[in-house]
Amino acid sequence: MPQTHIFTLPLRTRSGILSRLRTAVLAALTRHRERQRLATLDAHLLRDIGLDPLEVRRECTKPFWQP
Repeated sequence: MPQTHIFTLPLRTRSGILSRLRTAVLAALTRHRERQRLATLDAHLLRDIGLDPLEVRRECTKPFWQP
């Protein structure tokens, strides 16, 4: 009977890839959520935190995958 060898990636490598993917997805979701919240602030609150409305508009129109 012939012997069959199955080669797999070490578990450490697979978990590293999944960990990086998970980190990237969570970062994108966090950026999206923060930009949504930033878009809801009025001019008075933006002045309080030292942001210009034009800067905020530019930041809020970025796609979620862009830092």
